[in-house]
Amino acid sequence: MSGGSAQTRRQFLSLASLSVLRPQPVVVPVNVVTDGLARWAPRQLDAFWWKLWPDTCRQFGGCGIRLQSTATLGGVARPPGREPILTGLERGALNLVVTNRIPMEWDQGRTLSGVTLLYRSYSVCMIAMDHAHGLQVPLLSVNTCTHEILHALLLDIFEEKPPGIAGAWREFRVDWYATRLSFHAPGTEVRSSALRYVTRLAHSDGVAAAK
Repeated sequence: MSGGSAQTRRQFLSLASLSVLRPQPVVVPVNVVTDGLARWAPRQLDAFWWKLWPDTCRQFGGCGIRLQSTATLGGVARPPGREPILTGLERGALNLVVTNRIPMEWDQGRTLSGVTLLYRSYSVCMIAMDHAHGLQVPLLSVNTCTHEILHALLLDIFEEKPPGIAGAWREFRVDWYATRLSFHAPGTEVRSSALRYVTRLAHSDGVAAAK
């Protein structure tokens, strides 16, 4: 009897130590919005759902961040001379809008693969599948979805993008974190910042935009 009790105590202590070493994941609600107005090339959406998005979920999952996603159909209307009109968005979630190209008003001729901003107080990451890609070159060309979501989780979304060297440094910092996640680094800083983002997401309407 005493041997069985000792074994039970050891098992309990082992489970307790694992719970300390593996804290509860930070759950980030993500509303994946497919642009129903986009002119899709063949297999573009397959590339998102079967390659980019699973890789992104694995990368964040490795550092204790769970992207809890729902999927909906929305649209990116592009009226001339006006701000784009986005539909299908949800408050209290990070809206990941999947389209074919970034609207001209936000792209400004730069052929961007993604953009992250506050749109009418909604948190939005937009992915342009004409140019989006997975990890190609560490530190230089990382998974587009991971890069843009990091801009939100690292709280860049609540600030204007600084010009010049400061803006370039912010992009490098995001690619550095994305590269570390790709190679299964702990990502403690990202997880801590993600917790602050989720808390702010639940309580803040947002006042600034970042691209």
